[in-house]
Amino acid sequence: MKTLLLAASFVALALSPASAAKISCTSANMAKLVVGMGGEDTPGKIAARKAMASANSDMSKGNMRGACKHYINAEKAMAMK
Repeated sequence: MKTLLLAASFVALALSPASAAKISCTSANMAKLVVGMGGEDTPGKIAARKAMASANSDMSKGNMRGACKHYINAEKAMAMK
């Protein structure tokens, strides 16, 4: 019974969504997001472009905390269907 519960917990961890992981605010992740914004315009992509424009504005002002918040909002907007 103990091994069955242990196996079930491993399966639950393996099937948990990858989006549950914390989004890190790095230049590599930002570049990946920008590359993914090409193609057909959807409401999610338009919102992501606006959020990335705000992130770029904050980065140019030296406000990395604000830039990371906008980047996370852009990631969430890209995840919208």
